[in-house]
Amino acid sequence: MKLRVRFQKLGKVRWISHRDIARCVERAVRRANLPVAYSEGFSPRPRISFGLALPTGAESLAEYLDIDFAQNDIDVDQVGSSLSDGLPVGIDITATAVLPVGTDSLQESVVSCRWEIGVFTATDGVTHDTAWFEHAAQKLMAADEVVVTRERKGAMVTDDIRPGIAALSAEVRPDGIPILAAQLNTLPRGIRPAELGLALDLPVARLDVRRTHQWIAPDGALTEPLVLDERSNPCLPPTTPQPLAVGAAGQTGP
Repeated sequence: MKLRVRFQKLGKVRWISHRDIARCVERAVRRANLPVAYSEGFSPRPRISFGLALPTGAESLAEYLDIDFAQNDIDVDQVGSSLSDGLPVGIDITATAVLPVGTDSLQESVVSCRWEIGVFTATDGVTHDTAWFEHAAQKLMAADEVVVTRERKGAMVTDDIRPGIAALSAEVRPDGIPILAAQLNTLPRGIRPAELGLALDLPVARLDVRRTHQWIAPDGALTEPLVLDERSNPCLPPTTPQPLAVGAAGQTGP
C-alpha cells in the first residue's frame, strides 16, 4: 500500500530546511512504529518520497509526501495522527489518502504552485499596499518578458521568467496583510517566489512567503495531488497562518 500525506509547515519551523524536514519525517515514522517498506542494498532507507522542496524561510499549507508500506492492512485513519505526534511543533499532518497503483510521483506530476507573497515593513520607506501589488501584477502580466539575474551553482544566470508566471493578483490575507497571489509554473523550470521578488524590485530578504496549493493536471484540468475519498483521513481542518514576527534588527525571524 502507498499513502499520500499532506502536511503544513507554519511558524518558527519554517526555518528548517527541506533536508531536515525529511529527517524529521523519518524519525516520526520510526517513533510511530509504522510498517514502512525499505529500499534494498547496503544502506536501506525508508521508502518515503517528497514533493517539490519548499524554500527555507517559507511557510506552507500544502506540502506532500508519499509513503510505501510493507503491508496492505494499514489503518489509514491512524497514520496522520501518529506522524503528527512525532513531528516538531508547526508541522502537522492535515490529510492522508491511499494512492492508486501507477500514480505518478509528486516530482513528475506537480505542474504549478500557488504562492502568497507579502513584504515585511520595508526599510526604504516604500509602502507595499494593495494598490502597489495591483500595479505590480498588471505590469508583469502585460510584459512580453520578465528578465531576472540570479546566482545558480556559483555563476550568475539571466532568465526570462515570464513564461513561468501563470497568474498574478493583489489580495488581502485574513490577517489584513496585503499580498501578491501568484500561480507559478514548475515546468520546464520551476519559478521561485524570490525570482518574482527580484523582478518587482522587492526586498527579497524580507519577503513573507507562503505556499497554499500545489497543482497537478492528470486530465488537463488542475486538481490537488491528494483527493479525499472514503478511504481518506482529513486529519486537521485548514489552518489560518498567524502573522510572522519581525526582529528588532529588521530581520524576519521567530
